[in-house]
Amino acid sequence: MAKINFSTSLDLIKQPLTTLKTSQLFEKNQYTFLVDPKLDKPTIKKAIEFLFSVKIIKINTCNLPKKTRRVGQLRGIRPRYKKVVVKLAKENTIDFFSSDSIIV
Repeated sequence: MAKINFSTSLDLIKQPLTTLKTSQLFEKNQYTFLVDPKLDKPTIKKAIEFLFSVKIIKINTCNLPKKTRRVGQLRGIRPRYKKVVVKLAKENTIDFFSSDSIIV
């Protein structure tokens, strides 16, 4: 594993996933992110702990299936991501909706 710094951490984590289903997990102190599919759990844990200064208890990952996209006669494949559900310690939270949030 390579040493993680601030610039590579932003590249590893693509975006937080905020849907109706994932917003219900906020009450259980669980947060969902889309990350690069090549990453493993220890690397994801270090990157999220570094970015948000939180303590992670548990990580669940899921590789999303390929999705095809068609524009006219051309067919292509949308970029693949890995979905990660992170459970934080009780005293930690991540606020996605504040004005001083890191990930935009």
